[in-house]
Amino acid sequence: MAATRGPRFWRSISKNDCLGPVYTCAKFGVKNFKCDECGKLFARKSNLTKHLLIHSGVKNFKCDECGKQFTWKTGLTQHLLLHSGVKNFKCDECGKRFTLKGDFNKHLLIHSGVKNFKCDECGKQFTQKGNLTQHLLIHSGVKNFKCDECGKLFAHKGNLTQHLLIHSGVKNFKCDECGKQFANKSNLTHHLLIHSGVKNFKCDECGKQFTWKTGLTQHLLLHSGVKNFKCDECGKLFTLKGDFNKHLLIHSGVKNFKCDECGKLFAHKGNLTHHLLIHSGVKNFKCDECGKRFTQKGDFNKHLLIHSGVKNFNAKASYGNESDLDSDLEVSDDNQTQSDITVSDSDEEYMPENDDEVSDSCGESDTDSDISLALKCITPSPPTFDLPATYLILHGSSSYLQVNGTMPA
Repeated sequence: MAATRGPRFWRSISKNDCLGPVYTCAKFGVKNFKCDECGKLFARKSNLTKHLLIHSGVKNFKCDECGKQFTWKTGLTQHLLLHSGVKNFKCDECGKRFTLKGDFNKHLLIHSGVKNFKCDECGKQFTQKGNLTQHLLIHSGVKNFKCDECGKLFAHKGNLTQHLLIHSGVKNFKCDECGKQFANKSNLTHHLLIHSGVKNFKCDECGKQFTWKTGLTQHLLLHSGVKNFKCDECGKLFTLKGDFNKHLLIHSGVKNFKCDECGKLFAHKGNLTHHLLIHSGVKNFKCDECGKRFTQKGDFNKHLLIHSGVKNFNAKASYGNESDLDSDLEVSDDNQTQSDITVSDSDEEYMPENDDEVSDSCGESDTDSDISLALKCITPSPPTFDLPATYLILHGSSSYLQVNGTMPA
């Protein structure tokens, strides 16, 4: 009798009208027990009672290995498996192994491509709810984790932990391609994309491609024309904060990067890296018009303007400074090298985008203007060949040279 009454009872109960025992409500997913702290719902009162321990902050179960504490004994038991080093759960897709089955199951969602948790603020989607919860802290602006070394704030404790490795100086992850070392494995993985040559993020404005989405996002700001970062020293404006911070080093006068070959000092590591190409002697960029070769692509592109035949373009705006133009004009229209009008080697220093570090070869201050550098470093003699109009406009001949750099009427 009881055996037949049970099934009929289960079939007759309604999910929307749960009047049966607690286990009956749990079967249908009805959750009548709510946590007043966070609003989470539970089907059983015992689960709610267990959950409330989280908000109490009481953690009575401590790991003897690392000192980490847990609210529940089950949490400690699972944690101890991590110290055992045993990883019995292997992913068939990527070969990664896991100690806990729960972590293994979460990992499998990554390969499924299913992302059911969407951020209402920015539209970003996540595989796991926990990841979305952490992501929302970014939009809240709350950063409770502070680095005691440099004062930088973080929204997540995990980010702070990774950041602290930078200050430790320990870099155990090395790139086999270029030898660069990293404090975190994730940074190495991120870096390896550079060597892959894959650039999946393209700018619709100019067609430039990027390895990472963050690179494209920052690049798009350049097209916006918005420059919110202003230098109090010289008034120059910048779109990106990173470029602004680099620029400030110029005014500080600090140059911590030294060339072991010639002893030249640089404010930025990128400048030193590009400078070293000069000593290597490698010049992979060749002009098909005159045969001149260049170490850096930027200098090569500037040089091509000479052969474009355009005589009325704004040379200073196009080249950045007159010394770059002088260097490019080492080759005349008849392909002769004119060393006596050379201001500086065009490969002398890398000029980072949106940065104005000037290093002249005459030993003058970095604060000298470009035109004053040209006047101090050279005394142009009357040319015996036809120079492009842009050079004459900027420097003139012995009879044309004026302070304002313009041709006489």
